[in-house]
Amino acid sequence: MNSLETNTKPQVNTNSIVSLTLGILSIFIPIIGFITGIIGIIFYKKASNQIAVTNQSGKGLAIAGLICSIVGVISQLFFVLGIITFMFGGTTVDYE
Repeated sequence: MNSLETNTKPQVNTNSIVSLTLGILSIFIPIIGFITGIIGIIFYKKASNQIAVTNQSGKGLAIAGLICSIVGVISQLFFVLGIITFMFGGTTVDYE
């Protein structure tokens, strides 16, 4: 083996890993998950731009981060709407 041998595998884009991590967290953390989901979508965009320019790997991780972030944001919106409906849904009952 040659000691000067270089690594031929492309480096994984760090922003794609961050996007996936934030996307997964957005699914499981209530209320704050909405914010982490939006940040995960932003990191997806940064990662996809960097991957296109630098030819790094991690496109699949970035796409998975985007999907998890979108699912997290939508589920957080339903969670908040459910709480609002539960809190204010029964206040208009008329007992005549």
